[in-house]
Amino acid sequence: MVLKRAVFACLLFYVSGFTVSAFAGSRADTVPVVRKAVHTVADSSAVLHGSPGYEPEDFIPLTDVLHVKKDSAVTAADSVPETAGKKKKGDRNFKFSILGGPGYTPDYGFLIGGAALLSFSADKKDTALQRSVIPVNFGLTFSKPLGFYILVKPQIFFRKDRIRLFGTYEYKNNNDNYYGVGYDDNHNTQRGKYITGFRQNTLHLNPVLMFRLRESRCFLGAAVDYIYEDITSPGEFILNDPVYLSQGGTADGFKHHNVGVGGVFSFDTRDVAANPYNGVFLDLKLLYYSKYLGGDFNYGSFNLDYRQYHKLSRTHRRVLAWNVLVKSTFQDVPFTQYAIVGGPYDLRGYYQGQYRDKSTAVAMLEYRQMWDAGTETKLRRLLSRLGYVLWGGCGVAGPNPVCYNAVLPNLGVGLRVEVQPRMNFRVDAGYSFADRQMLFYFNMTEAF
Repeated sequence: MVLKRAVFACLLFYVSGFTVSAFAGSRADTVPVVRKAVHTVADSSAVLHGSPGYEPEDFIPLTDVLHVKKDSAVTAADSVPETAGKKKKGDRNFKFSILGGPGYTPDYGFLIGGAALLSFSADKKDTALQRSVIPVNFGLTFSKPLGFYILVKPQIFFRKDRIRLFGTYEYKNNNDNYYGVGYDDNHNTQRGKYITGFRQNTLHLNPVLMFRLRESRCFLGAAVDYIYEDITSPGEFILNDPVYLSQGGTADGFKHHNVGVGGVFSFDTRDVAANPYNGVFLDLKLLYYSKYLGGDFNYGSFNLDYRQYHKLSRTHRRVLAWNVLVKSTFQDVPFTQYAIVGGPYDLRGYYQGQYRDKSTAVAMLEYRQMWDAGTETKLRRLLSRLGYVLWGGCGVAGPNPVCYNAVLPNLGVGLRVEVQPRMNFRVDAGYSFADRQMLFYFNMTEAF
């Protein structure tokens, strides 16, 4: 029944969804945009000139593709005279896209939600600087009482890409679940509002500022992490959980805030950070949270994120991508901040936060392809905006980095809709072999 509801919700989401390209200009406007995102044609992941299929220079906003006079046979060349006048009004730097409507998420159930994407260049005169992106996911959940969440993960590039401002900004006021710590509790505990459920009011602010090291592809910087959590209405399982009780949790709930600071090292050769076709990305982050900084706990965390991308064709958008994620926590870690597996950005198919322990590791392999149908007709241009992905992966969790007691295999398939050049809206369906379930996700930009 859950699967049927999820499939129905996916269809309903698409039927009622909408796209707004409020600042998307004409075909001519998009040419410098694409070139900003690509350093050179030879070493980029963009489709080469002369491709028999889709070409970046023929990118037309989705609204222009869908809203065309019925009696006109529009081609990419035909669209230039019709929209050339827009160019004279100024080169619009900011581009905004949004998709929304009724939907479903595995963690929050049925909701009214959306995904928005704002992209821009921090320096319009720098044609080699890739566009900055600010993806936003938000939703109003139909839980009792009603809930709300918003997640923002910006990637902003300054001064010839010598300075980067990344981060995660999140607010949640909704229902969630806690399944304990360790595989036995995580796997065997029945999910339910009055068993594993609780109400949360959470604020998470995590800005990351990095500076390029000379002329290398390496970046060094600092991160600040602020976490405030107010948990109320804990379920029966939570009230009997030894970790929850040992950290001061009561029948009334659990409240804490923590502040962490640390260092970040990054190595990045990706052509376009929001949707790479080629390159390597390595990110190392070490944070320490202390009572001396005003927090309630003393603990630390280490994160390793390795990604690599390989374009399989010179004339088509086919990419093989793989990702390895490692997270370890140590000392007196709040139970809500343990390392977790699952969610929209790693093993899609596992409930976010269901599997948690002091250390986790995830490996994923993903095949991505966009359809290169050409630009001769409206239908061909529309099909060229669509694509799909296939992925497989496995995660492990355990009490320390060398001892894992949970093995979590995963497979999935996804649909892609290109709402801006090289920037996709995604719908993913992931299958959990450990729990024998399929979950669905709606997000802007790729999972990794």
